[in-house]
Amino acid sequence: MDIKNKITSLHLDALKEIGNIGAGHAATALSKLLNKKIDMKVPDVHIASFDEIMELIGGAEIVVVSVFLRIEGEAPGNIFFIVPIEQGENFIRSMTGDTTFSFLEPPYSELGLSAMLELGNILSGSYLTALSDFTQLDMYPSVPALSIDMFGSIISYGLIELSQVSDYAIVVDTVVNDGHPQNSDVKGHFFLFPDPDSYEKIFRALRID
Repeated sequence: MDIKNKITSLHLDALKEIGNIGAGHAATALSKLLNKKIDMKVPDVHIASFDEIMELIGGAEIVVVSVFLRIEGEAPGNIFFIVPIEQGENFIRSMTGDTTFSFLEPPYSELGLSAMLELGNILSGSYLTALSDFTQLDMYPSVPALSIDMFGSIISYGLIELSQVSDYAIVVDTVVNDGHPQNSDVKGHFFLFPDPDSYEKIFRALRID
């Protein structure tokens, strides 16, 4: 299935709406967790090829922070939540209050790693819940895994290890802000790689001809 040629602007609008619903749920969960107001938005959703994904991040050798979840259920697939190292550090410093946290040199703070894992888990879980509710497909996440490595290695290993190599991903851009004027936005990306058979199920369930 040449998925990119079959996806219309209406499909992307629906996916963006699902993304914003998920962002709203995630913002509420993070606000309760951190006891402060968190805003989230989804500025764009698009379909990208494997090569386009590499260019989007800045190349296969860019070191990033990744939270990976396997999607189980009626439309299985893989989700990667990816943020550049600097963005991940900014979030963890804001979330934990540890202004010295850095990913530049291990060993890393266990509190910081837990905070990053929880961010990816909440965001990915909220998006997946919204997608499942909207499509009425039973989908649920695996236990999340955190990686700090070159982007190309993370994506390639995650897909090949599961024998689910996909040509295209649904890319959901995400911006997180805690409202503090001195803290910049945390900008990340979801890469949703449905298994080959799952694309048809998802887009059929969106009820768009």
